Parts: sequence; C-alpha cells; structure tokens
Amino acid sequence: MDWQRADVSVPTRAPTGTTAAYVCGDEAALLVDPADTDDALDSLLSDRTLAHIALTHYHPDHAGAVAHYARETNATVWARHGRADAFEAATGVSPDRLFSEGTTIPTDAGPVTVLDTPGHAPEHVAFATDEGVVSGDLAVAEGSVVVGAPEGDVRAYLASLRRLHAMNPDVLLPGHGPRIETPRETCARLISHRLERERCVRTAINHGATTLADILDAAYEKDLTGVRDLARATVLAHVEKLAAEGTIIWDGERATPNPAD
Repeated sequence: MDWQRADVSVPTRAPTGTTAAYVCGDEAALLVDPADTDDALDSLLSDRTLAHIALTHYHPDHAGAVAHYARETNATVWARHGRADAFEAATGVSPDRLFSEGTTIPTDAGPVTVLDTPGHAPEHVAFATDEGVVSGDLAVAEGSVVVGAPEGDVRAYLASLRRLHAMNPDVLLPGHGPRIETPRETCARLISHRLERERCVRTAINHGATTLADILDAAYEKDLTGVRDLARATVLAHVEKLAAEGTIIWDGERATPNPAD
C-alpha cells in the first residue's frame, strides 16, 4: 500500500508555497489534507472512488477544500474526537465520524491508523500505513516547524517527535517539502533544534530579558524580517513551557528566573 501525492498551490507561510495532499487507495480511497481545489489533485482523484476525507490539522493551508471534495464525492468526513466544532469552523463541514488515537480508517488498500501527534496544533494527528506516515506539519526535511502560541505546545510537540523517533517508520510524508527518507535522524534534528531554541530563551531570561520583545531580540541572532510574528509566537510557546515546568516565572507580560529552580 502506497500514498500518492499532489502538491497544491495555496496561501501558506511555508517556503514551498504548496501543501501536499495525500491519497491512499483506489476503490475506497482516503484523502488527507485537501488544501484547495487543484488540477493535480483532481487528476489524482479522477480514477479513484473517494470514500474518506481527513485532516492532519485544521490550519487553512491544509483544510481549504474539504467542503468541495465532500460535496463532489459524498465521502465520509472525519474529525478528531473532541474537536468537531473546531473542524466545522475551519472547513464549513460538520464531520460524519470522529477518530481518536488508534482508530483505523478503512481503504481498499488496507487500514490507515490514526496517531496522536499534537504540538504544532492541538488537534494534530498523523496517518500511518506499512508504507509510511503522513505527518502533516510535524516534521520537515529541511529547516524547522513553527510551534507558536497560542495553539502551539512545545512539550506536546517534543513528545510527538519522540514518538515518531521511537517508531522509526520507513518514511515520513510531510505537508510541506520533500519526503523524509530518514525519519529518525530528522526527528532527532528537530528535537535538538527545539531544545537549542529553548536554551536561548532561558539564557535570555537569565540575563535580564523580561518582555517578549526583549527575549525575542536576545534569543534570535538572525534577521527576522517577514517572520518576526512567527518567531514571537515561538518564543511565547517556549516561555509557557518553561513556566509550566517551574524554570521561570511568567505573569503574562514579564518573565523572570524562578529563584527556587
């Protein structure tokens, strides 16, 4: 069983300018992350019978064409248990069925298993088969993934990366960029990157930076033109993690080292 991919042009902050939609199966196929209507995606679906539609998460650059393909195919629309309202708000479609960790979605190519992988977004999941894992915005082959407040959770994101690292699937099929042929090494790289960013944030606070603006300036040494809002959201997510762990004190406006730590 193999996943087929169509790269769909869509407004996105990802440098690729596209989001990958994936299809598993032929006579009873699953479509994951239809970001928009697109000739390449329509061609991929043209000789298939679409039975199921699901999303790795509900960001607009992954969810934009759920309503279109649901209406055109009458496929069963799936959403994460406990997040149906958020799914409907993002897609305009009320889900037909709900999944949770371990749910299998049947296709004629075999079952597709849902994996909880929150962090980039609270509802984020991945879809696993013997041939690989459709991993959404959990990982990228190059660069890093934004994990930004208010929806991003660094602790959950690290746990999700560690889970995939332990699973060591044959391949990760990301929402943006090329296939990841070395999942374990990529997960390890992304974990290391996230922990290094945390070290920079903690060092900035220990050296007297208190506001998000000050911490941001101290924690990043590169030009943030065009991405400063994403970097600020990332710093806030790290501050919230450190505060939850008791490493710092954060009152919503100012951060200080925790003298008890």
